[in-house]
Amino acid sequence: MTGPNPLLTSLFGYAEKMTRIAVLASGTLTIASVLLITVDVLLRKFIGWTVGGSDELSGYAFAISTTWSLAYATLQRANVRVDVIYQYLPVRISAVLDWLSLVCLGVFIGFVTYYGYGVVAESISNNSQANTPLGTPLAIPQGLWFAGLVFMCLILAMMLIRASVALVTGDIETVKAITGVRSTKEEAEEEAAAGERLIEGERT
Repeated sequence: MTGPNPLLTSLFGYAEKMTRIAVLASGTLTIASVLLITVDVLLRKFIGWTVGGSDELSGYAFAISTTWSLAYATLQRANVRVDVIYQYLPVRISAVLDWLSLVCLGVFIGFVTYYGYGVVAESISNNSQANTPLGTPLAIPQGLWFAGLVFMCLILAMMLIRASVALVTGDIETVKAITGVRSTKEEAEEEAAAGERLIEGERT
């Protein structure tokens, strides 16, 4: 994203790196939970022994990985959008709708984060533990889950500031690049780049 403000441009570059790290960590956590469940199932099947707590831990892993992946999906505009009418609208009107959709998403995530804080705060004050053999202190998985929501709020705030500045200054191209629906050309270029990386990986 190349806007006229070098500070916001550099912040976007930093945010993209951070969200990429977050989504890779989330994917790793999900894979680890899948492996744990697989091992648990195989052990129970063949030797009648269980690891214990795999279902509980996988639930925590799913919740945490979900919130920490939201920012990357939003920044990369990977969220699902219904564009049956949108694609026929004038560019400026669609840009305003793109900005408005980001505002609505920010309001929704803000409410979720607000009530998420209440859940974590209550678990901390009550020293709540899971009613399971592991007896996990709920503040730990809930805190990591909540941190992902806060991270999402920060990324959304940065996107909204940049998109708002671009909209006010008439930089429609930047508004579309931040909040717009991904074009077929962009998706094709991304798939081509992924194919090239795959070929390079096979060569090495």
